Amino acid sequence: MFKLFFVLLLFITFQLKPAIGIAFDTSDPSVSLLQNRISNNFSRKYCTAIKNGFSKDEAMKSAIVKTENIISFSYNPQKKWIEKSDLANQISLQVVNDCGWSFGLMGKEGVDYFKSYFLEIYEKTTPDKNFSR
Repeated sequence: MFKLFFVLLLFITFQLKPAIGIAFDTSDPSVSLLQNRISNNFSRKYCTAIKNGFSKDEAMKSAIVKTENIISFSYNPQKKWIEKSDLANQISLQVVNDCGWSFGLMGKEGVDYFKSYFLEIYEKTTPDKNFSR
């Protein structure tokens, strides 16, 4: 009898207050595709500038401005959903994979360094703009 009462009490408790579930953050595939295009574009511009002899600051500013101009004139409505930190992380991964070895950036440390460097220069270069909007 005690077991039945206990089971019934547990059943009622879980019906009134269900357990908290874990929700997964799903993103729109078109936003991911746009982020990929932006990071590929930025990486291509940055790596080309480095190969042409630009300093890392000059290459960074040039790539930011050129990529920002392309995004600003884009009519893609998905650009407003891109988070700056996600985009910075993806850009960092792309640059380190494409040409990071040529200036000593490899692995997670290289990605973390380039991400912080990118965000620092981005804030100085375009303080009143938001890269993805």
